[in-house]
Order: sequence, then structure tokens, then C-alpha cells
Amino acid sequence: MFIYLDNAATTKPCSEAVSAAVSAMTENFGNPSSLHRVGLNAQLVVDNARKIISGSLGVDSSSIVFTSGATESNNLALRGICTAYGRKRRKIVASSVEHASVDETLSALEKSGFEIVRIPPRSDGRFYVSDFIDSCDENTVMLTMMYVNNETGYILPVKETFSAVKRKFPEIVTHSDCVQAYMKMPVKANALNADLISLSGHKIHGIKGAGALYIKKGIRVLPLITGGKQEKGIRSGTESVPLICAFGAAAEKFMTDISERFSRVTELKEYLISHISGIDGVTVNSPDDGSPYIINISVGKRSEIMLHFLESKNIYVSSGSACSKGQKSGVLEQFGISGKNADSALRISMTAETTETELDEFISALREGTESIRG
Repeated sequence: MFIYLDNAATTKPCSEAVSAAVSAMTENFGNPSSLHRVGLNAQLVVDNARKIISGSLGVDSSSIVFTSGATESNNLALRGICTAYGRKRRKIVASSVEHASVDETLSALEKSGFEIVRIPPRSDGRFYVSDFIDSCDENTVMLTMMYVNNETGYILPVKETFSAVKRKFPEIVTHSDCVQAYMKMPVKANALNADLISLSGHKIHGIKGAGALYIKKGIRVLPLITGGKQEKGIRSGTESVPLICAFGAAAEKFMTDISERFSRVTELKEYLISHISGIDGVTVNSPDDGSPYIINISVGKRSEIMLHFLESKNIYVSSGSACSKGQKSGVLEQFGISGKNADSALRISMTAETTETELDEFISALREGTESIRG
């Protein structure tokens, strides 16, 4: 049995996404910028995907800019805002557990003269709105906070923080990396009070290579890539019609049953935790009220050894963020998970299609691994 439990890294493309991509390659293969009918047909299917994704966020379709993925979306958001507004305001406030595409971009901006304030969780492992508000001031250009942490499933207080900051400092631009929340939880731009939202297609059963950035009307984002007028001049380059269509098809498929799927995965999380709690040396690092789609555990054995043991059983999990390529990201330590627990951490990430039978196989293999692996 092939058991895939690494869906936070990437998801298997759904049949609707594959069909949409194939159709775009075989029927609507034109360049959307071409003025003839073939180009127009390509533009129409791109616009349809844009309409679907904007509708899922509750925003106008003109506010969606397609990118190559969330990494580019995050870079465009941070660098584009700093270029547009950073001459007078030079501070950025962020959580300390951001994805590498945000965290490393912040470090680069810091080298160019911006003040970066990273807010960590308190000793109880939780983030508090007041800590972010206290760090913002008239010099702050931007506040960035991911919605769901990609390593632990912790749900950050985006709505409460953004709303409180906007009341006190309405000129601060708010950005949220919603990659691990989109199509798993309700993500509405107005409800979150977010000026910018980053999304990724391959995390929602689309195909790798397509992402999007929501930009609220009136917010200026200067481009990273120049050379054409595509995407209103914010993201030059011929749009990848097949990947964008796949992104839209996946969003259209899953946007109508988000709450039902969330309930289903919550049941799976409860089932998994109840069955691994009795395994000697296994502890759960994810919070009870975190996203059920991501469960971080420590297994008492070095994570890479346990990962490959599970792989020998055709079970696939992760030892952390896929973007870290196996290296420690430092996020777990921010949540108070360090030493042996950090060295033995595994991330199990599910979908609503995951079955109890698959989890039973994983639990059995995990128990066997903890008993047989030495050192």
C-alpha cells in the first residue's frame, strides 16, 4: 500500500486540475497577449481561473495577480511594498515562524537598511495580538503574518492582529501567507483585514508552478519582474495558461465544501493522536486547536532515520518544511520544541481523502520503528 502523508509539501493534482491543464495545452494553447482569436481564447480561460480564485477570497477579479507560486508571491508582496512605500517608513513587523520565502526575504531587506522586528510566541507557545501592536509605530511600513504554520499547524491570530493594527495604524500594509490555510479554512480578504494574500496552486491539488497574490485596490506593489504588460504590469512574462487553469479548477472543486472537509480531517487527527499516544517515546508537538491538516510529532529517534524507515514501508511523511531540504528551519525551537524532540520531529499532513486504514498502517509502522531503531 502506498501511503502519502506529506500533503503540506505538495498535494496530488486532482483530476479536474489535470483535465484543465491538458485542455489548455491542446485547445487553448495560445498566448493570452496575442490579439487574434487563439490568444483571446487563452485569455478567457485565464480570466475564468482569476474569477474563481477571486470569488473564493470574496474580492474583485482585478485584484488577483498570477505568479509562479507562493515563494514569488511572498517576494513580490514584501519587496514590492518596500519599494513602493519604504522610502519614508523603514520598519517591518513579522512573526518569527514565517516560511523561508518570507523569512529570508526579510533578512535581505534588513541588509538593505530596513528594520525587521520578528515577534516570537510567548513561553506558552502562543502568539498574542498585543505583542504585534506594541511593536508597530508610525515608521512601520508592513506587518506580515502567516495564517497557518507549515510545520506545526499552529493557527496565528491574523484576523485579530490585522484588525487591531489597522485601527491604530491604518497606513500599515498587512500581508498574510495563506498557503496552508487556503481551501482548508475560510480565507476571506475582508474578514482577515489583509491588504495582500499569498496563495499556491499545488497545495490545493493543483499543479506546481502557479500561485497568486491578492492585492487590495489602492495598494501599490511595484514589480520584481519587468518586460511586459502582463498581469497589469505587476508580473511580466507570458502567463502559464495550463497551470493557472489547473489552479482555478482545483479551487472551484474544493471551495464549496471547506467546512465539511475540515470536519473530516479533524476526525482523522483525533483518530491518529488517540492511537499514537500510547507509543513509547512519541509526543505530539502541534496544538490541539491547530489546523488538523498538519500534525507535528516527536518520535524519540532521529527524524531522518525514522523517515527512511517509514519510506521502506511505502509510507511518506516529512521531517519538516520541504523548502528547507531537510535542514532545520528554527521554527520548532520558536515554539519551544528543541533538543531531542526537535531532532526527532516528523510532520504528518493529511487531506480529507486520507483514510483510517492508511493511518492504521502508519501507526503500526511507527510503533515498529520506535521499537526496532537503535540510537
